[in-house]
Amino acid sequence: MSIRPVRRMIQSKPTIEGAGVHLRRAFGFGETTDFDPFLLFDDFRNERPEDFLAGFPWHPHRGIETITYVLAGTVEHGDSLGNRGRLGAGDVQWMTAGRGILHQEMPQGDETGRMHGFQLWANLPSSLKMTAPRYQDVPGAEIPEIVDDDGTTVRVVCGEFWGRKGPVEGVAADPRYLDVWVPANTRKTLPVELDRHAFAYVFDGDGTFRSASEPFGVLTEKEVDGRDVVVRERAGNRSLVLFDSGDEVTVQAGERGIRFLLVSGRPLKEPVAWYGPIVMNTKAELQQAVNELRDGTFIRP
Repeated sequence: MSIRPVRRMIQSKPTIEGAGVHLRRAFGFGETTDFDPFLLFDDFRNERPEDFLAGFPWHPHRGIETITYVLAGTVEHGDSLGNRGRLGAGDVQWMTAGRGILHQEMPQGDETGRMHGFQLWANLPSSLKMTAPRYQDVPGAEIPEIVDDDGTTVRVVCGEFWGRKGPVEGVAADPRYLDVWVPANTRKTLPVELDRHAFAYVFDGDGTFRSASEPFGVLTEKEVDGRDVVVRERAGNRSLVLFDSGDEVTVQAGERGIRFLLVSGRPLKEPVAWYGPIVMNTKAELQQAVNELRDGTFIRP
């Protein structure tokens, strides 16, 4: 067994999307080779309704899958195919845009005005870019939750883990999407297949993940009292930890425990051509999509 070293740690950055939604982006709209098959990860936690109620009005998608995981508040959604729905706390929506869809997502806060959730984009291989659109709306009650002897709790959204299988099926990248809680001061090792890219996104508590250089932690050189010393950086709220190769991830939870998403998937290793929410393999395919949006033929029966 080999523990995955930490390649780098990224602090998600403030950005504005949709009609003025304030959120944090950990990666996306750039070089995503290290995250392949994933393209973008947004953290849309917010406690100010004026910063998210404008939502994400009608916009197109093609060539990708979007995964929305809601922990507080609700998200109303609708699309050009007539689908309508509402995601609440603990629910997941896995949308395969395929050959094209127009949809909107409108967040609403809970009784205290709080909105809490995440959106991940997964790429589709060239053979499935133009597949038929599909939704998998999963109520939170259907997501299996495993509690280990030490109190570690894992919700299995997608993929198989510790003998349980998540409810989301038939996803091209064969991803594993886990919501993990490790209790305070607990050291935990979790399996990750060797042939997958993997990252963890911390959103509660803190802790250290094992590095190649030291038993635990992300190591950097900093000046302390006039001396260059090596210090461990803890992964805290809104930190994304990108792992190198290996078949295990080990975390040491801090005094308040640590909760994070652990996401992994087999890389597609295909060229990526971006045009906002449309992701194809070539510029010619992007131009075709733009032309179809202009002439009204983007949505196909």
